[in-house]
Amino acid sequence: MKFRTTPYHHDLLKDTERLSVFYQAIQEYDSNCDVAYDLGCGSGVLSYFLTSKFNEIISLEIDKKAYNCAKENLADFDNVQVINTDVLDYDFAKKADLIVCEMLDTALIDEEEIPVLNHARKFLKDNGKIIPQAIINTVELVNMEMHHIHWDEGAIYETLSDEKFYSAFNFLDDINPQFKTELKLKSKKDAILNGLKITSYTVLTDNIVAGPMPMLNPPLLIPLNEKQIKVNDFIHVELKYIMGNGIESIETKYL
Repeated sequence: MKFRTTPYHHDLLKDTERLSVFYQAIQEYDSNCDVAYDLGCGSGVLSYFLTSKFNEIISLEIDKKAYNCAKENLADFDNVQVINTDVLDYDFAKKADLIVCEMLDTALIDEEEIPVLNHARKFLKDNGKIIPQAIINTVELVNMEMHHIHWDEGAIYETLSDEKFYSAFNFLDDINPQFKTELKLKSKKDAILNGLKITSYTVLTDNIVAGPMPMLNPPLLIPLNEKQIKVNDFIHVELKYIMGNGIESIETKYL
């Protein structure tokens, strides 16, 4: 099937690995399930995957151009309703067996996955599921060439510590978007430290975990004040951000 897309959603469709993991997660469902919501449906490709599994799919998209694309792409499917609305303003009249919400980004900082799910989760049936179902975040010390917040695609940097788990969130739980943690990381070498690297792993189902991809949570590089460190030094850093408020909400400081 050929999809009409916006330029941004065209880039999403080009990331075939991303599409594949969502397709596999949806295929785990039996056919003839009742209701699914696709929140932030974009051009409608995930709604398209849902059409063979659910009797009714309600697809919500706030962006008018993306909505028009989804409306055209899904016009032949009687079991899909595409609505141009902000999820936070939508009157959910039915409880769902499944919510698909792919408003994802690294550590859930820059997109609205958390505020949207905190609102929509109450419209999920007691035994309902969410795709993806969780996210796991890790952190490393780095020396990076560009001293501002940026994603790692094409970036030059050197990792200075082992990768360490620092948070995980199950999307069935109510989640406080205001996040703060204290990190303790051990240096592997003598070096100049000037940043952190955050990597997110997406848990789509019990059987599918996806690492970073070009259009699915690429690692994020965050500056620290420059500091000379030695091998086996322990570095203590406070990391704060507000999930859904953008990378401008990120704050770091040494402890």
